[in-house]
Amino acid sequence: MTTSMREIDYAKLFSNELRWRDRQLFLQSKGYMLRPRLRPGWVPSWLMTGEDPMDCEDGESLPARSRLVDATRISDGKMVYIKCVNTGDLESQIACALSSDALRRDPRNHSVPIEDVFADDEDPSVSYLVMPFLRRMNSPEFETVGEVVDFVDQILEGLAFMHEQGVAHRDCAAPNIMCDASAMFPRGFHPINQYSLFDDIKTGATILPRATAGVRYYFIDYGISSYFPPGRPRELVTGIYGREQDVPELSSTKPYDPFAVDIFILGSLFKKEFCKKYSRLHFLEPVANAANARDPASRPTAIELLHLWQAQKRRVTLLQSPWYLSRRILPVDGSLVIIPIPYMVWAIALLWICLWAYGTALPGI
Repeated sequence: MTTSMREIDYAKLFSNELRWRDRQLFLQSKGYMLRPRLRPGWVPSWLMTGEDPMDCEDGESLPARSRLVDATRISDGKMVYIKCVNTGDLESQIACALSSDALRRDPRNHSVPIEDVFADDEDPSVSYLVMPFLRRMNSPEFETVGEVVDFVDQILEGLAFMHEQGVAHRDCAAPNIMCDASAMFPRGFHPINQYSLFDDIKTGATILPRATAGVRYYFIDYGISSYFPPGRPRELVTGIYGREQDVPELSSTKPYDPFAVDIFILGSLFKKEFCKKYSRLHFLEPVANAANARDPASRPTAIELLHLWQAQKRRVTLLQSPWYLSRRILPVDGSLVIIPIPYMVWAIALLWICLWAYGTALPGI
């Protein structure tokens, strides 16, 4: 059997994988097992079976991120994320504070749960945070009006709770809001190839609707957050970092209110991820516009924004909640065309059928 260059490439661990492979036995001693690819002595399965590496579980390489790895908790087989942090840094302090026993019992808390914390056995300056395995907030994509309502409910509730605890996230853009969608995948899914089964990536995962299964959304990554513990006055901050660079007051020299930044970021998220992408969400636009006020002093607080949203969502009737979202499409002539997402799939399929039928009807084709 000849070995292709692709097989050789897949058989070589990338630099971000090597570090985790070297810590695999330690993590196993703590109760967490990495995938076969990241275990010492790994031999690519396709070199023995002759399969395409793309069809093999151990052909799925770790994404290019050095501080995060997926793992399976040995005690119950649950998928988790393990994040490498600097011991005692502000990020881990905030995450652990928001995940304390008392706060985790509060249903308004939408900070990612920290299920375990432990220091590295070789380098005490390094620690590991263990969290549930989460997916992107829009994976799978939103389908109905009611699903969007549930998302906004949870996120605004969670932001108000976070601010109540003295935490300003400062980077709560879409990539830092994730969801526990495990209930949507009754047979599970692969942590990298997330629409396939864990043990058989050639087989698609079974997916239930969000509204049926139930999804919980979480804020993650407090790397640039500000924390003002109870009894400490809230102060202005400086800094220009963050995924949402349209926040008007960001400055490395002129202090600003970090809590108002969170409001603006969520307003931008609502516009970009929902209002501009889908129709039938007109009731969300006043909330997004209020949050996106250019003057920070004109923006509502988190609790005020939550109350504004609660008033707006009363406009959504029980009949409207199950309506399919309609994706906005801008044709060449500039007119706005709106097509419900399920219909788009059927329209594309119908187009291909027509093209095929037309082609077979022509002589010589």
